[in-house]
Amino acid sequence: MVQRDLLLAMETGAEIVIQHISTKEAVELVRQAKRKGVRVHAEATPHHFSLTQDAAIRFGTMAKMNPPLREEEDRLAIVEGLQDGTVDLIATDHAPHGREEKARSITEAPSGIIGLETSLSLGLMYLVETGKLTLLKLLLCMCKNPAALYGLDAGYLAQGGPADLVLLDEGQEWTPTAFVSKSQNSPFLGQTLRGRVKMTVCGGRVVYEDQKD
Repeated sequence: MVQRDLLLAMETGAEIVIQHISTKEAVELVRQAKRKGVRVHAEATPHHFSLTQDAAIRFGTMAKMNPPLREEEDRLAIVEGLQDGTVDLIATDHAPHGREEKARSITEAPSGIIGLETSLSLGLMYLVETGKLTLLKLLLCMCKNPAALYGLDAGYLAQGGPADLVLLDEGQEWTPTAFVSKSQNSPFLGQTLRGRVKMTVCGGRVVYEDQKD
């Protein structure tokens, strides 16, 4: 399907986005298409660059998603794609489901996990701390590049620009036991993460402030 869409984009000149890229083959197809001048963007999720299919065995329905988690080779290919610009967007694929839905059997439970509150930590841990991306490159993929793609006046800092800010402590560890999100379907519940958001400012107004020391 990725190959088909890239061929259509090449023939028509359309600009396309490959969402939730998850396989090494898809990453390479996008890489080759970009070299040929196709106007294509690729987006990866934090769970696809931090987890493999082993997580589905460990966490059951909490790690069931679409597209599914793949093998380590695929995860590494996504990371490499982020490094060389083949993958230029990171999005959470935030998919809330109720507790009773995820309590169903693996074949009946809906696909999807929430990812908003853990996305920055996972980027710091699996991309920045490992030396794969600089912090600036991570923020470009999470902020400026997505905003630019959709024509939003956001994702940058400048005098007179939108006062949208996130203050964070890169090294602070935290263990999510419950999320502010109404749903709690995440394999990262109870896991020790690093990089805690201390404050979020939107439009010049503080909309979130960490109350923990």
